[in-house]
Amino acid sequence: MIDVAKRAGVGLGTVSRVVNGGAGVRDETASRVRAAIDELGFQRNEVARALRPGKKSSSLALVLGDLTNPFYATIAKASLEVAGQDGFAVVLGSVDEDPEGERRAIQELIGRQVAGLMIVPDQGDHSFLAGAGVPVVFVDRPAHGIEADIVMVDNEGGGKLATEHLLRQGHERIAILLAPSYYTTGRRLRGYRRACRAAGVEVDESLVVQLPEGTAEAAEKATRELMHRPDAPTALFASTNFLTEGVLRALREVTAPPGVGEPAVVGFDDFRMADMLPTPVTVVASDIAELGRTAARLLLDRASKTDTRPPQRIVLPCQLIQRGSGELALPK
Repeated sequence: MIDVAKRAGVGLGTVSRVVNGGAGVRDETASRVRAAIDELGFQRNEVARALRPGKKSSSLALVLGDLTNPFYATIAKASLEVAGQDGFAVVLGSVDEDPEGERRAIQELIGRQVAGLMIVPDQGDHSFLAGAGVPVVFVDRPAHGIEADIVMVDNEGGGKLATEHLLRQGHERIAILLAPSYYTTGRRLRGYRRACRAAGVEVDESLVVQLPEGTAEAAEKATRELMHRPDAPTALFASTNFLTEGVLRALREVTAPPGVGEPAVVGFDDFRMADMLPTPVTVVASDIAELGRTAARLLLDRASKTDTRPPQRIVLPCQLIQRGSGELALPK
């Protein structure tokens, strides 16, 4: 700033007012300061600025899982857009279900004086955030050990929706494939059980498949095993988009037992090209971008103290998108 002031022939206070959008600087002087900034390549140090008394950081933090997963990438993109409209940057931290790594990343971000935290939490204890001094909004899953805002989709309602749809096609032997027991897939299983119970269908626990990993490869292996059983399921409910991919790969190569026919499939979360496959995939979908937007708006309101309500629990609805794979009826 000293270099900018010298180049523009003004005092440090004038440079500060121009950089921070303050009033009381003539247009001609402000133009001279901006020209000096451009010439010198000056950039404001946001971290240092946030450390000054009375100054607020203009950065939010978003801590989530693997960014190669379209689900997390969509949340990140949507929250970046909303924050940018309010002049905030978003610092991303990617921690894939590692409690210790997540804790370290969060503490580092707090040390950077961010104005607030959006977190897709793992299954660890988050009580350490109670005295963090910054607002926190949890996304997709609630956290343990702290009362805070949560924005999520109706996972249980979505699981019920998918299962009810398959039951209406006449299916009773419905396999459900579950990623390791994170909150979201656990609630989808709840919805599955509720729908079966309401229809008077007893759940065959051997069709409730808890996978060791939430990968397409694990789902592919499990689907092959299911379809080679003499009492193979007539329908499959894949509880994440990665698992749907694995189910579809396996079904390309597996021939169902005589009289069973091609199994019906419903996935949870939409994915690209789902409508372009030979049998387009029926899915339960939610607006993932709105999940990110809602979380970012809520965090900005908390950071600016325009929202002082007790912690909010915002649940976004799911919808069933019928495309063909979930409408394959039980053979007569």
